[in-house]
Amino acid sequence: MTVAVKTRTVKTKPLRAEIHLSDPCWYLNRELTWLEFNRRVLHEAEDERTPLLERLKFVAIVSANLDEFFMKRIGGLKQLVGAGLSEPSLDGLTPLQQIEACHSLIRSLESGKSTQLLHVLGLLREQGIVISAVKDLTAGERKNLRNHFAINIYPLLTPQSIDPAHPFPFISNLSLNLLVTLNDSAGLDMLLARIKVPVGAGTTRFIAVPGKKDRFVSLEDLLISNLDMLFPGMRVVRCDLFRVTRNANTETDEEEADDLMEMIESELKERRFAPIVRMEVGESIPVLQRGRLAAELEINENDDVFEVPNLLAMRDLFELTRLDYPHLHDPPHYPIVHPQLQSQRNIFHIIRDAGSILLQHPYELFSASVERFLRDAAVDPKVHGIKMTLYRTSSQSRIVEALLMAAQNGKQVAVVVELKARFDEATNIRLAEQMERAGIHVTYGVVGLKTHCKVIMIVRQDFNSLRRYVHIGTGNYHADTSRIYSDVGLLSCSEALGNDVTELFNYLTTGFKPRRKYKRLLTAPRLLKQALLTKIEREIVLHCESGGGLIQFKINALEDGDIVKALYRASQAGVVINLIVRDTCRLRPGVAGLSETVRVISVVGRFLEHSRIYHFRNGGADEYFFSSADAMKRNLEARVEVLCPVEAPELAREIQTILDVHLHDTRSAWDMQQDGSYVQRTPKEDDAVGGSHSQLIELAEKRVEQYRKRMKKKKPTDYNGEERNDSDNVSNS
Repeated sequence: MTVAVKTRTVKTKPLRAEIHLSDPCWYLNRELTWLEFNRRVLHEAEDERTPLLERLKFVAIVSANLDEFFMKRIGGLKQLVGAGLSEPSLDGLTPLQQIEACHSLIRSLESGKSTQLLHVLGLLREQGIVISAVKDLTAGERKNLRNHFAINIYPLLTPQSIDPAHPFPFISNLSLNLLVTLNDSAGLDMLLARIKVPVGAGTTRFIAVPGKKDRFVSLEDLLISNLDMLFPGMRVVRCDLFRVTRNANTETDEEEADDLMEMIESELKERRFAPIVRMEVGESIPVLQRGRLAAELEINENDDVFEVPNLLAMRDLFELTRLDYPHLHDPPHYPIVHPQLQSQRNIFHIIRDAGSILLQHPYELFSASVERFLRDAAVDPKVHGIKMTLYRTSSQSRIVEALLMAAQNGKQVAVVVELKARFDEATNIRLAEQMERAGIHVTYGVVGLKTHCKVIMIVRQDFNSLRRYVHIGTGNYHADTSRIYSDVGLLSCSEALGNDVTELFNYLTTGFKPRRKYKRLLTAPRLLKQALLTKIEREIVLHCESGGGLIQFKINALEDGDIVKALYRASQAGVVINLIVRDTCRLRPGVAGLSETVRVISVVGRFLEHSRIYHFRNGGADEYFFSSADAMKRNLEARVEVLCPVEAPELAREIQTILDVHLHDTRSAWDMQQDGSYVQRTPKEDDAVGGSHSQLIELAEKRVEQYRKRMKKKKPTDYNGEERNDSDNVSNS
């Protein structure tokens, strides 16, 4: 099946003798292309090849994505409009025009999402998984649910009247609310009351019907069915659901702050009361109630109110996606332990013997690689120091547990915590305080820059000297996301990388900005962007001299205008450019005279594409890099990022394999068209190869088999002889 997904129509100009790269028509809008990515995600819910509960999951993912989009992107655009700024973006749209275009596309997405939800729920009903209306249950079932409501939900409710004596109540961000219209006992006065539906406050959104396997009612429906308990003697005229989204852009100037943690805590409080950027309502809400809500919440009724045909807050559907129906899920995926890390040898001996080890998540187990790296360092008597950056991690993090254990064991531990990681600020503040209490040296990076790089350094006394072991990755140190995000990382004892990481941490912990000398790493904001531009220009020169120019990027977003212009120039020179871009992409491929040699694909499937890989042919001396940074202005100019080379030939081949698998995907890949639309690839009838993710799972398993075969052929050795002088062994617990 071929599906074409359209974005904003861009008129293709006739080919001219000279194309001006400053012309806005050659650039797609950042916000609109990100929303189009969500249309591709939603297609996974429509695709019959996707198991049913996974299809429901993709509906929930799109819903959560749109919530965040309003909080971050629409919120930011509204601030620009409110400040009177009308400067157009690279694509020529003003902030107000972008909001209007986004609203139009979002309404289309919401309509498709609601339609698809009804379809998926109908198919799930055939499998015995049902969301019922309370009124459709038997009298006995309703009685049992009423008892459940009285015991477990009723005590959580706080009805609030809305009248001159009771001001309109505060509505919290993303909360689900019930607007109840009532008559008093005389039936004369029309009264209003608001009830917050207590999702997450001790109850779930979907309540199981007692005695019925996988039959549910929604919490709001159960609440509506028992309003007589809250308003005895009154007549309920109608009930209307509504939900608000608030702006999350509340950052203040760090340079004016005396205490960064105090500033972040203040921002979190401000965010709670930030302006509303969207209100969702049920489509049956009367004009009077809709207008009253819009007026009370101080939003534009025509622009900022979104009617939802069926279920509000569809992100709560994640609750149902965890039901135990194996045939309705993707086949179970069990990450393998990296073949070189399956040994019980000391992990530092393994790394020292290998030189460098490339990790591929979620195909290889995070706990047996990155977590083991830190866990073993915490108890190794020869380890003297640990340094790491922490951007996002799980609230119950084994990473943090290892750091605390290391501090308890007397090791010097320093952690650079990014307090401004959006929506993880509260967790990071709590973890920072916990680590400080344990004696860990906690800092918060460089003023004015987010610390987005993912780096660990272990300083260990080896048999003849101190040696630095490092991990550098593209993904967060987060055990949960390591199972669903595709990322790469490197474990290495390279002296050059050790020197560079030392320089990086000295910069992060002091904020001092002398001209630091890096031999392998390229860092943002000072070096990385210019290095990418220089390498693109070098590819142009080499291609013009001898042909064969090739550039390949695998990134989440291509947004930086300077990078896009450089890629356009490279294409005009004839360099072949393969771009695997997950979501935002400003560049228009295949335009005559501009980007004829550019191919852009987007891969959407079981895992979230998250790794960033950069490849330059370099006249045959191929260069491979991975990075924490996307080709986005904010990453390259306002964050601390690193670009790390992959120099070992066998590891470079693994990186190229990742690129090749994605570029040849016929299951999960979408080809971008000139106008910014996408067409999903259709496998041939005899093509039994799965998508990128299933192929990479198989390749990970093959690497284990191949490694075991090689090891059987090798004669027993003492490795490089060093272990005899460095014999302490830390088990792989």
